[in-house]
Amino acid sequence: MTGKSRWTDDKDDAVVAAQRKKEREEKKRAKAEKQRRIEEAQLRHQNEARPGSTPNGHEDSDRPAKRRKVTPGADEQHGESQPRELLRFDASGWGPCRHVDNFERLNHIEEGSYGWVSRARETATGEIVALKKLKMDNLNDGFPITAMREIQTLMQASHLHIVELREIVVGTSLNDVFMVMEFLEHDLKTLQEDMSEPFAPSELKTILLQLTSAVAYLHFHWILHRDLKTSNILMNNRGEIKVADFGMARFTGDPPPALTQLVVTLWYRAPELLLGTTTYDSAIDMWSLGCIFAELLTKEPLFQGSRELDQLLKIFDLLGPPTTESWPTFRRLPNARAMKLPPSPSPHLSPQQSLRRKFPILTGSGVSLLASLLSLNPEHRLTAEETLQHEYFRDEPRPKSKSMMPTFPSKAGQERRRRRASPNAPQRGDAPKIDGNMDSGGIFGRREDIEGGAGFQLKMG
Repeated sequence: MTGKSRWTDDKDDAVVAAQRKKEREEKKRAKAEKQRRIEEAQLRHQNEARPGSTPNGHEDSDRPAKRRKVTPGADEQHGESQPRELLRFDASGWGPCRHVDNFERLNHIEEGSYGWVSRARETATGEIVALKKLKMDNLNDGFPITAMREIQTLMQASHLHIVELREIVVGTSLNDVFMVMEFLEHDLKTLQEDMSEPFAPSELKTILLQLTSAVAYLHFHWILHRDLKTSNILMNNRGEIKVADFGMARFTGDPPPALTQLVVTLWYRAPELLLGTTTYDSAIDMWSLGCIFAELLTKEPLFQGSRELDQLLKIFDLLGPPTTESWPTFRRLPNARAMKLPPSPSPHLSPQQSLRRKFPILTGSGVSLLASLLSLNPEHRLTAEETLQHEYFRDEPRPKSKSMMPTFPSKAGQERRRRRASPNAPQRGDAPKIDGNMDSGGIFGRREDIEGGAGFQLKMG
């Protein structure tokens, strides 16, 4: 016979299973009872904390709709109640531009290469602002690239000495697009035309330091201004300088990309641009800074050429022609191939000697700084950061405090600015070429007969 299987459940197994089931049910009941007691205690605690509650648990009809704080804070426990400051976070987002009718235009200031600038008052606050209407000449080609670059640069460039862009407002048509910027009373070009004397050395240093700090900020963030000149440098009656007009500004990189050579107003354009380079960096802004430095010394632009070729001649006449020692890569530039320079230039003054003769009131360190900024070879020009550390700013007289800077009546306030004839910023198109053979050897013919000194020149008989 077959015996009973050892795995078959017997009566003892059934008793054990029933006991375990009973224990599980008891645990579930105990857990449910505990949860019920907790909920009752919480409800009773809430009813007691609410104003208007009665002992039997019924509440008045005027009880508050929101829950009240029931746990006292540390200050309340000690009987002290201090106001708490709310944290506020700026949440920028997309939204429609305001209409230009929110501003009352007071008077026209000037017309630039890329827009018309007016003085305006915001009707809601009474604040005076500068209102720049963008030129939409080729609207069929889309929004002007110069305006897009200016808006993008000003929105990302936040610096004490860079003009602030407040907002963009629009009119009733697609041609009515305005930039709202902070208003400053003067630009350096117009201001110098009305000054009887140039800025004092201490005042010039203050202006140059502020301007260079703005340029250093731009270059640190890989931005080239590409049109630095005195008419694009604004000044208020608190002695503050701000760089404006970023229509030609461009983000760059390392190595620099191929860019157009048709940038920078002619009188402030670096020689490598005049010679047709399309690969350049922040050195072109430093050349413009050197031209502005020289202009502030005499109130007159340093190189006033009528066209590209004439501008090059004026530069070489003052600073000497480039050589293989001073500028080894000079002949590789496109327009340099059309130039006929003497193979062995006759003895001539060094750039520092020429500048000392041109600016006799400038100190030795000032001549050194100016010569470094106006180096023909862009690789030898100082950077903005190096310029800020130059000994010229540590020599006497020291830079004047901004609060002590002179003030001038604002011509932008009530009347249109008068401007002497000067070149405008370059327009889009093909860059001019230097055609034919240019013989610049004759402009150095008499240099060997002139000895330069501090403020005088002696012709040898």
